[in-house]
Amino acid sequence: MNPTHKITGKRWTGLLGTTRKVRIISASAIFLAVCAFGAAGVAPLAPDASDVPVKSIAQDLELPNLAEQISALQQEPQQFIHEEKVRPGDSLASLLFRLGVDDQGAIAFIKSDKVAKGVMQLKTGKRVQAKTDEDGELQWLRATVVDANDNPVKNISITRKDDKFIARESAPQLERRVEMRARQITNSLYSATDSSTDGGKLPDSIVAQIIEMFSTSIDFRTDLTRGDRFNVVYETFWQDGEMVRTGRILAGEFVNRGVSYQSVWFEDPTSKQGGGYYTFDGKALKKAFLKSPLEFSRISSGFSNRIHPISGAWKAHKGVDYAAALGTPIRASADGVIDFAGVSGGYGNMVVIKHWASYTTAYAHMSRFARGMRKGTKISQGDIIGYVGSTGWSTGAHLHYEFRVNNEARDPNTVNKIAQAPLTPAELARFKKSAADMTHRFALLRPGGNSMAAR
Repeated sequence: MNPTHKITGKRWTGLLGTTRKVRIISASAIFLAVCAFGAAGVAPLAPDASDVPVKSIAQDLELPNLAEQISALQQEPQQFIHEEKVRPGDSLASLLFRLGVDDQGAIAFIKSDKVAKGVMQLKTGKRVQAKTDEDGELQWLRATVVDANDNPVKNISITRKDDKFIARESAPQLERRVEMRARQITNSLYSATDSSTDGGKLPDSIVAQIIEMFSTSIDFRTDLTRGDRFNVVYETFWQDGEMVRTGRILAGEFVNRGVSYQSVWFEDPTSKQGGGYYTFDGKALKKAFLKSPLEFSRISSGFSNRIHPISGAWKAHKGVDYAAALGTPIRASADGVIDFAGVSGGYGNMVVIKHWASYTTAYAHMSRFARGMRKGTKISQGDIIGYVGSTGWSTGAHLHYEFRVNNEARDPNTVNKIAQAPLTPAELARFKKSAADMTHRFALLRPGGNSMAAR
């Protein structure tokens, strides 16, 4: 190795050494070398931390006077915010008592003011908030009025201003949330939706929508088996951290006997319902005719020859009998117009609906008709047209249902179902964009994230 290189290495090692003496000698050598070859700028070396003297300073700090602070807080006026829910049998006095309100002026104002009176009409279970001072005088009160379906109608606020009160109404400001749930059938649909796991009980309105959504593909009376499962994405609406109502299902998937049925909501301002449900490839889920005009029942007599229960004669049974509890709602199986509503011999109370082309459906033995059932009335698929009964030649509560083509009875269970008109190319392009998000959500809900071919 070149000796010059060895000396150079030692020189730089000395500069980086830990003793002050070596650093000073090395620095001096560098300075002399620089002077010999020309002027150069050299940054001064920082002093070693061990050379800086350490000085201890002791100072007395004055502690806060806790007694004075507590006294100051006690002298400030105290404010209290209470929250209660309306209980069955509540009066205005009992509700305000639980809210900590002891204010006769406030009670008199609520009873007399046109807007404030709405507090006295609140439904059981609805939330009320109030702020009072330490003497129970009302500072403000807030509540939400809902309709018969628990949909928020208006907010009521009562505020103190000096010695008077002001009551105001305002439109509810709702926060929309999108929720996702997955369930598996172990016993029945309703036992699965009542499950306390996976987010708790599904709202009844969502369960009803699931049934309606898949009713043209699945008969929920007879088709469900253990191990079936479903995923659902739906809207909820919240106000001040409280859910006030559910919205519509945005997308649903039901796996029945290994076959997956999917649907996604697509807005259509021109339709009566504001839109409809479609498969993920853009085909209408809603078919021309429902698979069953009753949500839950059992077939007590099929479309075949049988011994008539009244006459005892062997004759053709030209429809399907659904055994169901007295008063069970009967739904129109397709869009159409009422062609007959009245008493028809052995059929008892009967409704006949005329659909497009040569299709008609008949519903017999009703206990009563739904309101507005008269010849010429327009009907949409799923509308309630009457209720199960035992009128005419009948031995028990049931619905006799007939499907007719050119006035000739056909077996409702074997008639091919006609799908609705497909989306136009422009609508299909818009649909695919809105369905992309729901495709991703379903992938998250499926066990293990595995996708399944949809039908």
